[in-house]
Amino acid sequence: MTQWTLASRAAKMNSSAIREILKLTDRPGIISMAGGLPSPQTFPISAFQAACNTVLERDGAAALQYSTTEGLPALRQAVADFLPWDVDPEQVLIVSGSQQALDLIGKIFLDKDSRVLVERPTYLGALQAFAPMEPIAVGVASDDQGMLVDDFAAQAGSGADKARFAYVLPNFQNPTGRTMSEERRQALVDKARALDIPLVEDNPYGDLRFEGEAPLPLAARNPEGVLYMGSFSKVLAPGLRLGFVVAPKSVYGKLVQAKQAADLHTPSFNQRVVAEVMKDGFLDRHIPTIRTLYKNQRDAMLAALDQEMVGLGVSWTRPVGGMFLWVQLPEGMDAQKLLPLAVERGMAFVPGAPFFPGNPQHNCLRLSYVTVPPAQIAQGIAALAAAIKAYAQ
Repeated sequence: MTQWTLASRAAKMNSSAIREILKLTDRPGIISMAGGLPSPQTFPISAFQAACNTVLERDGAAALQYSTTEGLPALRQAVADFLPWDVDPEQVLIVSGSQQALDLIGKIFLDKDSRVLVERPTYLGALQAFAPMEPIAVGVASDDQGMLVDDFAAQAGSGADKARFAYVLPNFQNPTGRTMSEERRQALVDKARALDIPLVEDNPYGDLRFEGEAPLPLAARNPEGVLYMGSFSKVLAPGLRLGFVVAPKSVYGKLVQAKQAADLHTPSFNQRVVAEVMKDGFLDRHIPTIRTLYKNQRDAMLAALDQEMVGLGVSWTRPVGGMFLWVQLPEGMDAQKLLPLAVERGMAFVPGAPFFPGNPQHNCLRLSYVTVPPAQIAQGIAALAAAIKAYAQ
């Protein structure tokens, strides 16, 4: 039998805890609030059908051919035009989903034992993407307004141990649903500039705002010191695997080289179809329909939590957009042990521990409200409350 010798970095590659949980819970009768999937009700199928036909009739040969690594010029321009600050399309790189952007960023910035700062908790997929580079992921203390600037400075390191970058999700963060305040954004950008620590701003959910006005992105406040990531997965469809990076010119070329080595370019056909769909302000008309749907389901989940969790010592975030909220269980309760009790009662969630870069917190969990209709949300939260009561007995 052939013995395959794996690279040491392969040992750092782990399955997503969320994907593994979905395997356990994706069965008939389970109300799953575990996945981070957009609602299929939001997919603009007819718009894509028309765009596919147009692209094939008008540009069929080019759409099915190899293309440039940087991305389709029309799509890069559309991205630059859609963003709320002055962006040069030459700084836009189209990637195969923003998850690829995380992989490329890890490859060009991180060495073994490099320090990288992340929020506590943070997006599990980022930890997965960075892990093969074998960095030291350092969690920065965070509150309901995001990363605490004083702890950011305390954890920044110095000399050879200085953080290569800090990874942040300012809008409707995955997993907590929290949003960074205007004051915190400016303070973080100012401190990062003073300490010469680059920021990586991940904004896949920013267009899904239900309330209030959107603060300026971190990248708009310091374009040379912030690398900005966005995605079409949450506003069009995740199956396209299309995202983008807006990078300072000083690092853009290295990202392009890393992408060339990874997959040559993002699928030409998908890029042309999305560029066609985005023409004539389609997103400005389509995104409000997503917001309305998700806001109604968020409201249903908050109402169910208010009703069912009375007296159980449970607290939760109240997101003003996005797809998730974060539940804090009583001290000493373990969400991983709670999960099978919830599944027995017909609902599923994601335990919170995997979202921490180290020293995980066990008495927390993530709920997603976007794929579950209001009646089932009420039923699922009641089941969760019953599981919490059973655990406490």
